[in-house]
Amino acid sequence: MVKTALEEFAFLIPILPALAFVITFFFGKKMPAGGAIFPILAIAGSFVISFMITLRMLGNPEEVISQSHSWFAVLNFGVLIDPLAAVMLSMVSFVSLLIHIYAVSYMSHDPGKPRYFAETALFTAAMLSLVLSDNILQFFVSWELVGLCSYLLIGFWFEKPSAAAAAKKAFLTTRVGDVMFLTGIIILTSDLLKLAGGFQDGTYLLRFDEIFSYIPQLSALQANIFGFEISHLTIITLLFFGGAIGKSGQFPLHVWLPDAMEGPTTVSALIHAATMVTAGVYLVARTFPMFIAAPDSLMVVAYLGGFTALFAGTMGIVMNDLKRVLAYSTISQLGYMMLGLGLGSVIGLEAVGVSIFHLINHAFFKALLFLCAGSVIHAVGTQDMRELGGVGKVMPITAVTMTIAALSLAGFGIPGTLIGTSGFFSKDPIIEAAYIFGEHSNNWIPYLFSIAAAFLTSAYIFRLIFMTFTGKPRSNYHGHESPAIMTVPLAILALFALVFGGLTRTGFMAFLEETFTNSFVNLNIGNLAGIGRNELIGTTGNEPLLILWLPLIVALAGLAIAFLIYYLRVVKLGPLASMKNPIYRLLYKRYYQHEIYTEFLSLGIVYGVIAFLTQVIDVIIDSIVEAFGIITVGVSEELRKVQTGVVQNYATAVIAGVGLLIILVKLIMEVI
Repeated sequence: MVKTALEEFAFLIPILPALAFVITFFFGKKMPAGGAIFPILAIAGSFVISFMITLRMLGNPEEVISQSHSWFAVLNFGVLIDPLAAVMLSMVSFVSLLIHIYAVSYMSHDPGKPRYFAETALFTAAMLSLVLSDNILQFFVSWELVGLCSYLLIGFWFEKPSAAAAAKKAFLTTRVGDVMFLTGIIILTSDLLKLAGGFQDGTYLLRFDEIFSYIPQLSALQANIFGFEISHLTIITLLFFGGAIGKSGQFPLHVWLPDAMEGPTTVSALIHAATMVTAGVYLVARTFPMFIAAPDSLMVVAYLGGFTALFAGTMGIVMNDLKRVLAYSTISQLGYMMLGLGLGSVIGLEAVGVSIFHLINHAFFKALLFLCAGSVIHAVGTQDMRELGGVGKVMPITAVTMTIAALSLAGFGIPGTLIGTSGFFSKDPIIEAAYIFGEHSNNWIPYLFSIAAAFLTSAYIFRLIFMTFTGKPRSNYHGHESPAIMTVPLAILALFALVFGGLTRTGFMAFLEETFTNSFVNLNIGNLAGIGRNELIGTTGNEPLLILWLPLIVALAGLAIAFLIYYLRVVKLGPLASMKNPIYRLLYKRYYQHEIYTEFLSLGIVYGVIAFLTQVIDVIIDSIVEAFGIITVGVSEELRKVQTGVVQNYATAVIAGVGLLIILVKLIMEVI
């Protein structure tokens, strides 16, 4: 009975916030708090339904909720809630709910409140729809709607040129990945139609269970690219990963994320914690059976994820803007999640468990970090850390909760015990799995990336803590603690950032591993790994003691360095943190990405080529028009000579023409 009721209400999870969007958009100006009550109630309803489904599924993970309805006869739209979707739905709706409650106070003085709450409600609905999708086409439609909402919210204060530019940058950069994703869907659809002999009645080829059933045949299809035989499955999965690179801010399509800070801080929290950037990680996790059966695809995911984690950390260490430090932190942590998925070539389905576990924990402490930053900005009026200092004295609740989030981000905990922050219980397993990967494949680069990134993570987040909350004020600000409607969500998120990882570690991993063995799909991951030439060994649990303690050691080292430099100030940063220092200049300039991407590639090459082609086309068209004019004038001049004005000449021409016409008709009749 309970199961039936839950199945009947599952479709309401994205529908409720979508309805809230419509109501708030049209009637929000006439309602209290800009109509915030409707999005809050709707998302609360989505969370209750999601959480009840998750609780029911914990006891029976093999029985999933699956509903499909025909769309244009051969396509479908539907709902799929399995262990992977259940935990994502609960996280997205819960974190989004807290952010919306917080935003009631944060956006209280903004005249655009109705538009803000309408757009955030639609944003949440799009993300929930994406998670619920049971087929790749519906997934892509929701994916695009998420991108549209991010454009609207990043550019919420569109009257600011920087906000408008950031919104366009985010939209155009993620479109690069979206085109790759769509190309992958087109190739996949073409291959499935070929293998299935066309669309079949009652069979939805683009539904995930159908796609997974064709994995061996897709792997057998080969394409010749530059003389190399490459599996179609490898091409499709790499194109899917291209989409994930754009949405989840992986190198080299990460450049939009730091600029996305131009939107309200609550939007940053929503994008970086609950929606948008997690969509790419979820895509790879949802299609994991395809990746593990595709030769070399997971290796690309692991390498790029590990590199992104380290690369973003190097830039986070020199940023002075409170929100930009957190933006680079998000890119780095997303790199960890991708690294965890890429390690599936060795640890199998455990990769989905460790990656999504870190995604969930990251949602809690990253939402907390951004909302704490918003609390500081709301009270103090600046986000430049060089102008802060001593904020902890006037904002103790914000200082304590943000320190808890920092400890969780850095992954502080005691190995071999249940003592630790949530980030400790999810990030350390990824690093340990990278060690197992290196030991098994003799490829230590992903592990080195992950350890170096762990050191930088601790260093930049405690640099932020010490520069913001300790010492003396470095400007004449007048801070005050935020109201309860803002601090209560901070306290709730702080609790989850502290204890969620330790309380759910074992059960969460086991639950997620049931994602691909249930009533909807029942896959043998070992066999699929064999197709992809991957040898699974799983996690041994016998890593050397040093390997277990090394993440904590490097985190403590990062904390110690930040403490010595930014709290005790035993090191003078003048010569080091100077544009005369080539390393500092390289990092502060963000490896000259703006110069390379915007000035050289976009303005120099793309716009330059377009301008050149435009001139060439203009010259060609002008030449054609001019040639037609010359020919027309020339022909008319010759025809003028025929017009003699002598009647006898005209009569002769008419008689000759009629005679030729008679002869032509006679010849045609004889042939017929």
